[in-house]
Amino acid sequence: MKAFRNLILASAGALALAGCGADDISSPGTGGNVTINTSTTGSGGTTTPTPGGTVTPASGCPTIDDPQGLKDDGTITGPTGTYRVCTLPARINRSIRLTKISGLLYQLASRVDVGTDGGFTASSGDSNVTLSIDPGVIIFGGTGQSWLAVNRGNKINAVGTAALPIIFTSRDNVLGLNSETSQGQWGGVVLMGRGRVTDCTTGSVAAGTCERQTEGAADPARFGGANDADNSGRMSYVQIRYSGFVLGSNVELQSLTTEGVGSATVLDHIMSYNSSDDGSEHFGGSPSLKYYVAVGADDDSLDVDTGAQMNVQFALLIQRSGAGDALFEIDSNGFETDTPRTKLQVSNFVAIQSAVSSSNEAADLAASLFRGNSDVTLVNGVYNTPNNECIRMNGSGATPSTLTAHSVALSCNATKFLGSGSYTAAQVSGFFAAGTNNRDAFTPTFSSQFINGSNETGVVAFNVTSLSAFFTAVTHIGAVKDSTDTWYAGWTCNSTAANFGTGNSGACTSLPIL
Repeated sequence: MKAFRNLILASAGALALAGCGADDISSPGTGGNVTINTSTTGSGGTTTPTPGGTVTPASGCPTIDDPQGLKDDGTITGPTGTYRVCTLPARINRSIRLTKISGLLYQLASRVDVGTDGGFTASSGDSNVTLSIDPGVIIFGGTGQSWLAVNRGNKINAVGTAALPIIFTSRDNVLGLNSETSQGQWGGVVLMGRGRVTDCTTGSVAAGTCERQTEGAADPARFGGANDADNSGRMSYVQIRYSGFVLGSNVELQSLTTEGVGSATVLDHIMSYNSSDDGSEHFGGSPSLKYYVAVGADDDSLDVDTGAQMNVQFALLIQRSGAGDALFEIDSNGFETDTPRTKLQVSNFVAIQSAVSSSNEAADLAASLFRGNSDVTLVNGVYNTPNNECIRMNGSGATPSTLTAHSVALSCNATKFLGSGSYTAAQVSGFFAAGTNNRDAFTPTFSSQFINGSNETGVVAFNVTSLSAFFTAVTHIGAVKDSTDTWYAGWTCNSTAANFGTGNSGACTSLPIL
């Protein structure tokens, strides 16, 4: 089974990211004012300003309701100008709001906990802290060990807009040091809830006491419970850039990690850019995600496991040429008797892999891998991965993984399907062929990389509302119906891997001036 990648023990030289309590990693701040004199031309046709450009620093840090307050860590200067740096406390003990102030950036100096873990079951002892983040706010990770941990019994309320997305990014992005291949410069955002999980680190599935936790941690961030309707808050119109700091082999976070989050959690309009691990990974619970963009993930674009019951609609999964592993990886491999079985239902997706990377050839071997106690339903989607196999399934356990597909079009290499374990390639091909309106020899006619053309329009769409009330009724396959369908516009950033057009937040290598 793929290692549990989010939050485990670092080496002695790089302190344990995942397990660090409020005092485990010293907060270096910026060490005073930081200046970098450089200018760049960003991808997607955006030229960043010269050093000291248009932004001038705010006069100071605002007051927040938490008594620890924000620490004024001086200023930081990059190609877009100079900003005041306001560092969050290591643990947020009261509900606070981060407001958008011109010339001000918020910093995560190390692990930042939102509230205190309330345990397996909700109680009067929950800290009930909500971190609210206003549209247009930019938060950066000051070190590799920086990450945001929203604990059980607490919430995030990060709601941007198409014109003013909320951006989580790295210090190097602020300084203008990043290129198209930069990645893994800070941790990421982690939401923990009380939904059911499998692959227990404490308790058991049989007893209904299963929990998971960060491994090797003195102060672990636990998740799991018995409430699949739990609420970890809302994230909308959010970019997460350059996350997934690598602590060691298979030891890194991804842009967004959900752990046991319940169905009351709202996730929409989320962009992951150049994560060194997955675009997003979802451990257990009942997460739902609508309008998801993953560009440049160095492992999987979407990873679902440990009993998650997940729905996704409208997704653009785009890997850098020659980088990344699978576009989908779905499993609970090695825990085939645990329930609930991992379940993914995804509609209206485009999965793009222009050139196969060495990591894919060494690991998942295809554009998607379904294995180990998982049930996957793919509808109204297009694979555009002409140099790679499209679907690999591994059969293991008494009831191996299953695949249901309707109105899915494949552009793959000549092999198309792979089997392993108890499954043969012919069986995998048969699973796909059993669906309705599927095409396994499809020629994409996209414009602007992912906007439907005549061939996509010619495939009859599946009635996705029959799967769940979560899904919006559609009359098209793919993620973007036509040129008038612009759900991705405004709040995303551009790169050579994926250009979302003018009017977006500019090049991913540069901070926008919002």
